Amino acid sequence: MTDSPVFLDIGRPPVPDMVIARGVVPFFLPNRPVRGRLVRLGALTDALLGRHDYHPVVAQLVGQALALAAGLSTALKFRGTFSLQAKGNGSVDMLLADCTDTGELRGYARSDLEMLGTLLATDPSPSADAVLGTGYLAFTVDQGGDDRHQGIVAIEGANLAAMALHYFETSEQLRCQIHLACEHTEAGWRAGALILEKVAGAGGIAPELDEDAQNESWRTATALAATLTDRELLDEALPPEQLLFRLFHTEGVAADRARALSYGCRCSRARLSGILQGFSDDDLDHMAIDGTIVMTCEFCHYDFKFPRTDMYGQTTTKR
Repeated sequence: MTDSPVFLDIGRPPVPDMVIARGVVPFFLPNRPVRGRLVRLGALTDALLGRHDYHPVVAQLVGQALALAAGLSTALKFRGTFSLQAKGNGSVDMLLADCTDTGELRGYARSDLEMLGTLLATDPSPSADAVLGTGYLAFTVDQGGDDRHQGIVAIEGANLAAMALHYFETSEQLRCQIHLACEHTEAGWRAGALILEKVAGAGGIAPELDEDAQNESWRTATALAATLTDRELLDEALPPEQLLFRLFHTEGVAADRARALSYGCRCSRARLSGILQGFSDDDLDHMAIDGTIVMTCEFCHYDFKFPRTDMYGQTTTKR
């Protein structure tokens, strides 16, 4: 608790000033109907996951969700935020990751430790569907105001990659291949993704191919991508272009301009103070514990503390 005014409160730990300059490397296969993104979150993974006391099973799931959100968002043209959200009745009942059009990334999971302990007692390495349970997966593009687009499907598939593929197959009718990885290494948590997408013709890069040629090219590309290992995907000593060449050199591969990713929690005392001002004094009195209102940012896992006495006379609704 502090008696300082909001604008003088420096009690919050600084948000990591971290940018992964080449977090997402888009690429395409010339003369083939295939494009993709190679995602490596690097040390950003550890910065995002390390602020929470996640069980490793939960941390791995959040890391994969972060890599997936980063990869999918950079395939879209929008101004705002792209998010993926999974809600179920399992030990992790909420999984959320979002990325802005400028690459600001954040995410979190809400878990029931008792349920998770029961699950782990019978299966030390549970699949994502066992952790999430029955529920839905949603992808949302929010550009502010009424410009919001969302697609929702039931959770289907043993892992997060399979769940995302189910969404694209049923809601977008897109042919994709997704490889997600997240592990705790000697350098800390690391996460990455390889996402392939089949595009019409040759993706506007070469003359149109007939359907049989398109399908054969797609089968070849996905077979080559399937040889990727988690270790290769997360190996920071292996440059992205070298990894892409290792995978697709027989088909030819060209990298596009890389996209940066950064630590993207956007919470602030000013924003939360504005939210509190929308409550009546009666509501604020009920929210206060020992004279202090605590609001926790679920993303960066920090408690913002507001002395109740500072809020009198500031609410929009009076008692």
